[in-house]
This record gives sequence, structure tokens and C-alpha cells, in this order.
Amino acid sequence: MSSHALDAIDMQLLGALQRDGRMTNVDLARHVGLTAPPCLRRVKALEDRGIIRAYHAEIDPAALGYTITVFAMVSLRSQAEADLRAFEDHIATLPEVRECHMLNGEIDFILKVVARDLQSFQQFLTSQLTPAPNVASVKTSLTIRTSKAQVGVPVAGSEG
Repeated sequence: MSSHALDAIDMQLLGALQRDGRMTNVDLARHVGLTAPPCLRRVKALEDRGIIRAYHAEIDPAALGYTITVFAMVSLRSQAEADLRAFEDHIATLPEVRECHMLNGEIDFILKVVARDLQSFQQFLTSQLTPAPNVASVKTSLTIRTSKAQVGVPVAGSEG
């Protein structure tokens, strides 16, 4: 990412697109007080700099049959870079794992996993996760309720 600073209009653009990535360029330009051509150039520059990384739809997991979410805390036998990479490479092949974060502390990784039901999660756990490269232990916590699931990051200077 370039070290070029973001101005107030960039922040407004980012905030608006984070709230509604399908907003048309004309509506976005109007929202931030620009005409369409300079607005499009700014958005393209934000994309080129890697600040805007992607656009996607947020899908209701239950609508596709994924009724449970589990957080799995994984400890590895070794934290050597090659062993970490082997584990991460394996996790990258598992579509049920929606997020993978390496942690500092007693637990090496926390994974967000979706499953259709407890039986399918148990199958995933015993056939895909526990036997993964270098895994020493896996502790799981089933999500009972989600009270906040906000995508993105706080964008200073933007509404909402």
C-alpha cells in the first residue's frame, strides 16, 4: 500500500462503499460531493493501492443450510515457520473454515468454522481438522447467539 495519505473524501468513499458496495458511481459521487469521473478515478486509485481489496455479497449462512458456527482453538506441536505454513496451507483448502487467525499466546490459531449441523461438524473435526499437519490439540466452542457481526473496519470521518 502506498504511503499517500487518505483525505476526507477518500474516507467518505470508503465508508459509503463499506456500507453499500453496490452503490452506483453516480450515487457515490453525489454522496461525497463529486462528479462521476473524479469519483471513479478516486475509487480506482483506492483499489490500485490495495485499500479496497474486494467487493462481495454477505450471505445468510442458514439460507444455505449452515446452521452452526464454531470457533476452534488450535495448538500446534511446532511453531517453526515451515510447520505454520503447512497448517495454513491445509486450512486454505477447507471451505468450512471461513476465517483463520494466528494468535500470540497459548493457542496458535483460532478458526471460524461453519457446518450444517453438529454431526457434520464432528465429521469435519475428526477427519479434516484434528489430523491436519502438526496439530497437537483442538478446543472448540459452539456459537449460541451472535449479537454483532459487523464487516469491515471503523472509517473515521464517514457517516455510520
